[in-house]
Amino acid sequence: MNPIAKPNSLQSYTMLLYRKALHPEFFAIDGRARIENGTLEAEAWIFKGGHAVRFQQDKLCLCEVVTDHPHALPERGLSTNVPCAGEHDHEEEVSETLTFMTTVQTETLAEHLYLGTYKEMLAHGRDNESLVSSWTDSVTNKPNLSVVDLQRFRTEIHVQSWHLRSDCGLVLRTQSMFQLEVPATKPESRKSK
Repeated sequence: MNPIAKPNSLQSYTMLLYRKALHPEFFAIDGRARIENGTLEAEAWIFKGGHAVRFQQDKLCLCEVVTDHPHALPERGLSTNVPCAGEHDHEEEVSETLTFMTTVQTETLAEHLYLGTYKEMLAHGRDNESLVSSWTDSVTNKPNLSVVDLQRFRTEIHVQSWHLRSDCGLVLRTQSMFQLEVPATKPESRKSK
């Protein structure tokens, strides 16, 4: 009799987009960061192997979650479910003035390349004052890492994340953008005298 193989991290990672806020009780949060940009606000939570970002514009709320345990989260309010294996792009017009865009990329590295990438990303996280969660896998006794950066632009908030998992040499990178469309103003008409 063959034992049932446990799926590795690559097979279970998913990006979820909710059209509501999620309660922090769903995550074992290691750190959080918050930024504001006019009427836009974003709060990021990092946890071992994943992250959640709540985005708020007035009464409109979105929540992006990247996790390897999507089954532990509610289905209510879920608008998008993107598997993370491979490379995926997703764009969603949330309202007349707000667009969400994301790119998900994964690769699996040999052990020596994984460890080099781990060291580079750990240094990047520290140098840029990013949200960082690092831990050692209890089975493989190898390092794992999650890093999240928030960036504010004039009409956008960008979220970049990296999740490195030693069980399969996984490097998962996401780049998301919450973009506010500013309505064009009409030039005033000139009155002739």
